[in-house]
Amino acid sequence: MNNELINLNCMLAKLTKSQQYTKTLQLFHQIQSSQHLKPDQYTLSTTLTATANLRDIAAGKQLHSHVIRSGFKLFPHVSNTLLFLYTKSKDLVSVKRVFEEIKYPDVYSWTTLLSACTNLGEVEYARQLLDEMPQRNNAVWNAVITGCIDNGYLDIAIDLFKRMHVLGIKHDNYSFASVLSLCCLELIDFGSQVHALVVKTGFLARASVTNALITMYFSFGSDIQAYKVFEETEDAVHDQITYNAMIAGLVSIGRDEHAFEMFKTMQKVGLDPTERTFVSVMSSCDGERAAIQVHAHAIKTGFSDFSCVSNAAVNMYYNCRDLQAAQMVFEMLKEKDRVSWNTMITCYAQENLCGDAILTYLQMQQQGFQPDEFTIGSLLSASDSMVSMILATVVKNGLISKTEGANALISTLCKHNAIEEAWSIFSETSFKNLITWNSMISGLHLNGSSEHGLYLFSKMLACDLAPDVYTLSIVLNICASISDFRHGKEIHGYILISNHSQETSLGNALIALYAKCGVLDWSIKVFESMINKDVVSWNSMISAYAQHGRGEEAVSCFGSMQKSTGMKVEPDHTTFTAALTACSHAGLVDAGIEIFNSMVNKYGVEPRVDHFSCLVDLLGRAGYLDEAENLISDGLKVHSSIWWNLFSGCAAHGDLRLGRIVAGFLLDVEEDKAEVYIVLANILADSGHWEEAEDVRKMMRSYGAVKQPGYSWIRS
Repeated sequence: MNNELINLNCMLAKLTKSQQYTKTLQLFHQIQSSQHLKPDQYTLSTTLTATANLRDIAAGKQLHSHVIRSGFKLFPHVSNTLLFLYTKSKDLVSVKRVFEEIKYPDVYSWTTLLSACTNLGEVEYARQLLDEMPQRNNAVWNAVITGCIDNGYLDIAIDLFKRMHVLGIKHDNYSFASVLSLCCLELIDFGSQVHALVVKTGFLARASVTNALITMYFSFGSDIQAYKVFEETEDAVHDQITYNAMIAGLVSIGRDEHAFEMFKTMQKVGLDPTERTFVSVMSSCDGERAAIQVHAHAIKTGFSDFSCVSNAAVNMYYNCRDLQAAQMVFEMLKEKDRVSWNTMITCYAQENLCGDAILTYLQMQQQGFQPDEFTIGSLLSASDSMVSMILATVVKNGLISKTEGANALISTLCKHNAIEEAWSIFSETSFKNLITWNSMISGLHLNGSSEHGLYLFSKMLACDLAPDVYTLSIVLNICASISDFRHGKEIHGYILISNHSQETSLGNALIALYAKCGVLDWSIKVFESMINKDVVSWNSMISAYAQHGRGEEAVSCFGSMQKSTGMKVEPDHTTFTAALTACSHAGLVDAGIEIFNSMVNKYGVEPRVDHFSCLVDLLGRAGYLDEAENLISDGLKVHSSIWWNLFSGCAAHGDLRLGRIVAGFLLDVEEDKAEVYIVLANILADSGHWEEAEDVRKMMRSYGAVKQPGYSWIRS
């Protein structure tokens, strides 16, 4: 072989490996035009690889012709590179034709063909080929499984993974990592089974599998299991991706302090933070000192020049309430991208600095960046008065023609009560995806047009668009808000036959729906059938009991929540409000006081106005007016709703002394409100103070506080 050609082939390989594909083609043309050099199979396969990566199909076809003329298509590495070329150019017909011409296809040939079929939509054909293959190793199976996952054929991917196991084909780290990556909450059982198989086969020692398991458990909301996987694997297995998965997972569930500790541990074991590490850690910093430390470390390690890191730093400082530091990072950023500008505009918008938001937007345009849906959303949140101007900008920049832009605009306009403008954009959007419909249905509900939202949902179904969990949650909330039992029941039926039957959020919405429609037994059935109950599930059930006057059952449900052994769930503010409300309506004084004390002493939840209001109402209804008075006078900044609850108790139990005191406070807070005079006059009259009661009524009329007349639809 010509030594000069060998050297040139090495140069071609080096250029291709370093992704200098254009230079590879230039060098090939020099070789081809030479009088004394003739390209061989290595020259052609390397150049074909460069052409494939450039997706230069015209040059690729010329090289293919050269391969045929020179007889090099008989060489497997040349034919395989042709397969790679047509796979990259998404030409499945040519892929099949080249494959059929290969006399003895190897594993790479089969893998490339199967991967092309799954990626280009012919999944069933790929499965058929897989069955027809003379020899099937795990690389071939992995190609099909990965292709199915990448293209949304998750059920087929899981089925193929199971078939591998049944046929005795050993899984490797690629198949484990791939199938674990698709495990969402509804596949928690399958994910646990795969985990057991990983442990049994010894693949927990592979970093890619460990990382996939950690990510999977965080997606389940199970930080305990994620930590267990992390701790069960040796330090030598942990790489930067492992720590990034732990940090990002902890941030996603709000465990910011633990994420920061993991960040420090990562450095202690000698692993340098990556770009993704800093982005995750910065989103968890809510203290100025920690923010400065992390940012200083990013600068020291050279990551401050990365736009995504600096953008995260801007957000971090803003979350720490240091807008000046956020501005400084933004101004020092050498290369600002669209996200940088949007982040700064959002910071100004959230601070109601309308002028600064608009000025930054104008500077963004001067630098050649056109606004996108996020820019527009932030500008709209900064100023309701600019809707017309912003819409004009949207039209000018053609954002309405983009489905993503139209979706963001519809959502933002609905939030700002510009429902007519949102409807106009919805009507003009030619291609409506599921998000478009969801945004408009939700917007109609938000703006008081719930029935119209329900009608729009039926129109969406008529377009053969399958609702997702968010869609179903919206329409269930709509049905609950208007007590539409019939449609709610129909949607429940759809959920049962779909693959969403175990979605926790839908179970929660169904509990609330049936409770609002007066069918408590159905709420109980839904609750008991739920596999995974979160805090909202328990809150919804306790509230349902409270709405129906079933105080003892509500208290019992609260007790069961504390003892639950499934997902670790702790009561929140809403839980205690629901439980105290139930006690108040049922007159369960001892249980209510016990729940209130546990809220403060056991769970460390700081009482809010609604908690005090419930407790005062509970004591007032039961006639413990002195205790209620002591609670209010015990250094508490009293909201008018709490006074009203005590006032109602005074009226119910004829406590004139306390009624006078409370009336005085209410008249100070809600000056000349007719209801105060009326309740006080009734208390006086019930106590036999008729003249004083009449004086109070005269006082009401003299101040112009007149009770609103009642209205009856029955006319004489």
